[in-house]
Amino acid sequence: MTRSDLRVNGERLWRRLMEMAEIGATEKGGVCRLTLTDEDRRGRDLFARWCDEAGLHMEIDRMGNMFARRKGRSNGPAVMMGSHLDSQPTGGKFDGALGVLAALEVIETLNDAGVETDAPIEIVNWTNEEGARFAPAMVSSGVYAGVFDIEDVYAIADKEGKTIGEELERIGYKGERQVGGRDWQACFEVHIEQGPILEDRGLPAGVVAGVQGMRWYDIVVEGDEVHAGPTPMDRRRDPVRALADALSAIYADIPNYGEWARFTVGDLKAEPGSRNTVPGRVTATVDIRHPDDKVVEEIEAAMTRIVAEAGKRHNVEARVETVWASPAVKFDETCVASVRKAAETCGLDTMDMVSGAGHDSVYIARVAPTAMIFVPSKDGISHNEAEYSAPGDCEAGANLLLHAVLDRAGHD
Repeated sequence: MTRSDLRVNGERLWRRLMEMAEIGATEKGGVCRLTLTDEDRRGRDLFARWCDEAGLHMEIDRMGNMFARRKGRSNGPAVMMGSHLDSQPTGGKFDGALGVLAALEVIETLNDAGVETDAPIEIVNWTNEEGARFAPAMVSSGVYAGVFDIEDVYAIADKEGKTIGEELERIGYKGERQVGGRDWQACFEVHIEQGPILEDRGLPAGVVAGVQGMRWYDIVVEGDEVHAGPTPMDRRRDPVRALADALSAIYADIPNYGEWARFTVGDLKAEPGSRNTVPGRVTATVDIRHPDDKVVEEIEAAMTRIVAEAGKRHNVEARVETVWASPAVKFDETCVASVRKAAETCGLDTMDMVSGAGHDSVYIARVAPTAMIFVPSKDGISHNEAEYSAPGDCEAGANLLLHAVLDRAGHD
């Protein structure tokens, strides 16, 4: 067998995906493996065991990021593969886990074939990619890339007041190694598309050349708490009416920014949250995305204006607060070329894509050459228990990863 004929063991990859999915399994066939919960610890422990069985050396840094290393003939810069094992509260089996376990399958395939590489190869499991329990998302890769201060991240609390720092200690994954500074010559991440494009075009994989710009906000509207019964409608300073007015106007405006514009309200909170009390404060979380940062800024400006105008009309205080921002990313051309070359080697039809979702590769691209590989998501569904990617597509993504890594790592 020539190296170009080398292929991963798709059955083994699928078996491990299903075994990992048993940890935090939900009744509807998904997973709930929130960051730094006991389920996350169990998933980490299983991954660590598999890495040990594959002969890899594991290191854990102060953010709980896990690095499993396969030696190369040299001690030069490594080739990294990675993603995450944490999930949404009602997440699927493949988001994140595919990238980690496809990377492990690449190592297993090289071991089985007795292939030595010139460069070392590392697998990474990043902590808290999802941001579902601790916002914002991707904080550990962000600390790695110098975007966030580690002490500030340690202090981030969930809805119960438990902090990242405390929970890292509790589950036993607060490592001693400093965050950052690993020497990588190339980084690759396999991920489900989380959208419908690849499936619609009948393609087994996509070559991801970049990521949309994205920003998170809170729309905060404050009025007066009053009794729902005695207070006439025209005497109320009702923040809900102003928020509804603003959101309706924003949704009507979004099509003006083209087909790639995205505006999402993911969470609504009314305080004090009593059925028979007009709220004194309402908050709506907002997610805005577009491949062009200038367009994101235009949408932000329009949203800010619309919210302020709605507040004035309804005699309440209304504002937009910025929570998090991630600029649009263009991935490294040489890494993207390695994925395209891998597609030719494997005889797979692909297309170039821009990711609509954020991934740890967004931050890693700031400190190391990076590219991504997408596989189809059935019906474009993700962040949902119905999320599904077919075994053959998962295998195709892992094969692209295998040959992209070999292209960069060098081999006998």
